[in-house]
Amino acid sequence: MNNCIFCKIAAKQIPAATVYEDEDLLVFKDINPAAPVHLLIIPKLHLDTLSAAQEEHAGLLGKMLALAPRIADEYGCAPVANADGELSGGYKTLINTGPDGGQEVYHLHMHVIGGPKPWRGQR
Repeated sequence: MNNCIFCKIAAKQIPAATVYEDEDLLVFKDINPAAPVHLLIIPKLHLDTLSAAQEEHAGLLGKMLALAPRIADEYGCAPVANADGELSGGYKTLINTGPDGGQEVYHLHMHVIGGPKPWRGQR
């Protein structure tokens, strides 16, 4: 935890392009985006992985998940229905857990990834 880059970002020891912050969560732009919109939602509380979360963290996890659509909407990624009711747009959320799950930074974080095509076929 002492060397955790996301803890340092949450503590303002390392700069980040912050787009949202409250007492529990921080949202910032990914420095290596996989799409036009690629944001990371992190809890300020250090949890190594989603697997480290316990029952007492349910509210925090829910808050992360509830924030994702709001942030996606603010960045123009929310699904929108046209006049015929067909949807366009959208985003995905992703939590990588452990080495085989593709986790690179061991501080729980949720990716919010979206934006206009053609990125959709990547990753």
